[in-house]
Amino acid sequence: MLALVVPTVRAADRPNIILILTDDLGWGDLGVYFQNARRASGNTASFTTPHLDRLAREGAQLTHHYCAAPVCAPSRASLLLGVSQGHANVRDNQFDKALENNHTLATVLRRAGYATAAIGKWGLHGQSNTSTDGAQPDAPAHPLNRGFDSFYGMLRHIDGHEHYPKEAPYFAEKAKARGPVSVWDGRSNVTAGLDKCYTTDLFTARAKKFITAHTASTPQQPFFLYLAFDTPHAVLELPTQAYPAGGGLKGGLQWLGAPGRMINTASGTIDSWIHPDFAAATYDDSQDSVAPPKPWPDVYRRQATSVRRIDDAVADLRQLLVDLHADEDTLIVFTSGNGPERESMLGGQFSPEFFASFGPFDGIKRDLWEGGLRVPTIACWPGHIPAGRVVAQPSAQWDWLPTFAEVAGLPAPARTDGVSLLPALTGQGRASERGPLYFEYNVGGRTPGYPAFEPGRRDRPRNQMQAVRLGDLIGVR
Repeated sequence: MLALVVPTVRAADRPNIILILTDDLGWGDLGVYFQNARRASGNTASFTTPHLDRLAREGAQLTHHYCAAPVCAPSRASLLLGVSQGHANVRDNQFDKALENNHTLATVLRRAGYATAAIGKWGLHGQSNTSTDGAQPDAPAHPLNRGFDSFYGMLRHIDGHEHYPKEAPYFAEKAKARGPVSVWDGRSNVTAGLDKCYTTDLFTARAKKFITAHTASTPQQPFFLYLAFDTPHAVLELPTQAYPAGGGLKGGLQWLGAPGRMINTASGTIDSWIHPDFAAATYDDSQDSVAPPKPWPDVYRRQATSVRRIDDAVADLRQLLVDLHADEDTLIVFTSGNGPERESMLGGQFSPEFFASFGPFDGIKRDLWEGGLRVPTIACWPGHIPAGRVVAQPSAQWDWLPTFAEVAGLPAPARTDGVSLLPALTGQGRASERGPLYFEYNVGGRTPGYPAFEPGRRDRPRNQMQAVRLGDLIGVR
């Protein structure tokens, strides 16, 4: 590993950094990106994300921002390493492969004096995805071995498919072959105490606990929090109850820390609560103005509820920063690991067509078309990023390593394919020269034949794919 020369930077000049990564959230799944316009056109198969819309209004939208690969493990590897798939060691469908021992977002920021924490889904630890014993604490690429001071979450990729780790209703029949779903606090398996803990709630409450405890104990030390939700991916399970009122220190989700009552929503019935905005939602699927509207199918009420839960969690975290007088000292980046999925894993028909989760683009998860790669991305840093800013220059998630390095007062490692986005976000400073963005992915199957897609891309075999974007041109092989 190459050494970094750390300049003298005052703590006040280094903001906290919170990187929020969602799983399978499409470019079209946010109100401010696509859903609001869809509803304004009269399409009632749409939903709102009011708190994320507010985050965008008070910060910047990166409307041409790309993930590194159209599926989660390689995409996350490139994000953490700061390199494209052309240089990352985790590619294609290499789930749970060990993230190489090199610079990561966490190692760079730790050298700059940051406390570093990873909460949520990892999937890059270096142990078998199908072991009947599940994950193990001695994983070679455990987050604690890749620059993070603390970790709370799921090591295995497969465990992130299940959103109730202890009860694991979806995994009940699969546990013998795949091993138990596990949540880890550092190297300790803590799943036994997680009764009725919906993962979006669990990870949000744990993130609030980390921020509150760190601010109280070492207020002069900035922190980096990598909060990787495992929703709305895969099993579209529902929360147990409504999001608790308020937010921040006194309201919203709270960490209780008692086995069987770990968080304040660990009650009620698992997989039961539909957001009231969607409980009686209807749509017209006949194109006949006389025909009565139909209720949304259950799977889409679940999807919308899952996204709104993330929306509420972001508002809760922002209120916490306000309560701690840390909101102006914190850079928040919100994004997604890849484009939208076409399977709910709960059975029954599910398609990203219902909400047009791919937005105005062709392709979904596992495609190198825009719908699989372009992801909704927002950055907010009060007093530094002008409110309402729209960044239309092409950028990619491997740009966050040099961006965070510049924010922290460090030079970026020589081994990065990214450029700092700070000048584009703030409107100050000179932007680095942008080279081409490179993508690759190899998988079987075909791009769906959705009527909304261009005819030449419908039902097209995937196989080995590459894409390059240079300026306003993109070429796909």
